[in-house]
Amino acid sequence: MGSKVRYNASCVNMSSSDSDWIQTHFNIVTFCPEVAAGLPIPRPSAEINIGTGADVLIGKAKVIDLEGSDASQAFLHGAKLALAMCLSENIRYALLTEASPSCGSALIYDGSFNGIKKVGEGVTAALLRQNGIRVFSPNTIDLLKQLVSE
Repeated sequence: MGSKVRYNASCVNMSSSDSDWIQTHFNIVTFCPEVAAGLPIPRPSAEINIGTGADVLIGKAKVIDLEGSDASQAFLHGAKLALAMCLSENIRYALLTEASPSCGSALIYDGSFNGIKKVGEGVTAALLRQNGIRVFSPNTIDLLKQLVSE
């Protein structure tokens, strides 16, 4: 939504028409799980080493930052905070940034820090989905539009 909360202090923009549509159809609540968990801006980039966000949730994979530190606990904490906020606000749909180790809904980086993406979801996206919240990205906003128009 234009907030500079990414690891490199940048933001991900979406088209103005999509942004306008969202603002006319929903009450917007902005939230960054990584920042909510106390990670700084900027921060070292991070990727899920082997597996996906669902694997991190059950302890079968880790989120490792570019410096080699295990950031899994911060990502798990941020995901739990995001879920708690969604439940307290009765949020049914989440629009998350694609490819993030927190928010990726269909793609995440493969853990090699070489810019290679793989099919998978981030930690927050996995936890929200496991709890019945529909997750979308700017790449799948047309599916959200279809769902709302039904």
